[in-house]
Amino acid sequence: MPTTLILHPEVYWVFGIAVAALSLCVGSFLNVVIHRMPLMMQQEWTQECSLYLHPEALPPVQPLLTLSHPASRCPHCGHHIRWYENIPLLSWIALRGKCSACKTPIGIRYPLVELGTALASLAVFFLYGPSLQTAAGVVLTWCLVALTGIDFDTQLLPDRITLPLAGLGLAVNSFSIFCSPSDAIWGYVLGFLSLWSVYFIFKVITGKHGMGHGDFKLLAALGAWLGVTSLSSIIFIAALAGSIVGLVLFRIHKESKPFAFGPYLAIAGWVVLLGGGIVINRWLGMS
Repeated sequence: MPTTLILHPEVYWVFGIAVAALSLCVGSFLNVVIHRMPLMMQQEWTQECSLYLHPEALPPVQPLLTLSHPASRCPHCGHHIRWYENIPLLSWIALRGKCSACKTPIGIRYPLVELGTALASLAVFFLYGPSLQTAAGVVLTWCLVALTGIDFDTQLLPDRITLPLAGLGLAVNSFSIFCSPSDAIWGYVLGFLSLWSVYFIFKVITGKHGMGHGDFKLLAALGAWLGVTSLSSIIFIAALAGSIVGLVLFRIHKESKPFAFGPYLAIAGWVVLLGGGIVINRWLGMS
């Protein structure tokens, strides 16, 4: 396993501050990813369906939408957000949570995503210190934040994140960063098959879809990152958290409604990344 660099305390804190500052900036970008990626996917699906249903017709013209275009603007008045109005966390505080032009409130979720990304990344740094594990773990954390936000909003887990994330996990563990290469491979395989089996059995019995395919791919990616022994802890934590939230929602709405399971898998994976899997396994008597 990789070793942590032994640094002078002052240098150690400089590393920590750098991780926090970088993660705040990445958190600001993740807000864009969470908002725009589902819209980009919807555009692509619309064009693909149009070409399939009407191959002889020109596809509908849609405005260019990427993660960098168009520039950020107020959704209410269209005010272009200047660079100094887009400084992570600080700009929201300076503007008192309002657009500088029309004074429309800016959702508190934006600074919360930035702050949450920074705090989660710092937790990884304080656990692993200046090491390859921190570098890899922080990247995993950023991806999980994006997937959590997207799935919470749209109940989608984009392949363009989950599949590269799985491949990156296998690549990282080819150097035994978090687990051995064989553990990573079996974590990927069994991570996918475990939830797919539940989905398949539920569909056969009820004729309904119990969960989305993105959940299989996310658990497979987490297995590739954290190893096959992590899967039981991830599933346990995610199922427990999802059940509690589901019961609360049922009491509020008085009816059963579908809800995203991906955020609970992501949170469970991050908890296991920080060593929570060891605690759960011991509690369950599995280690």
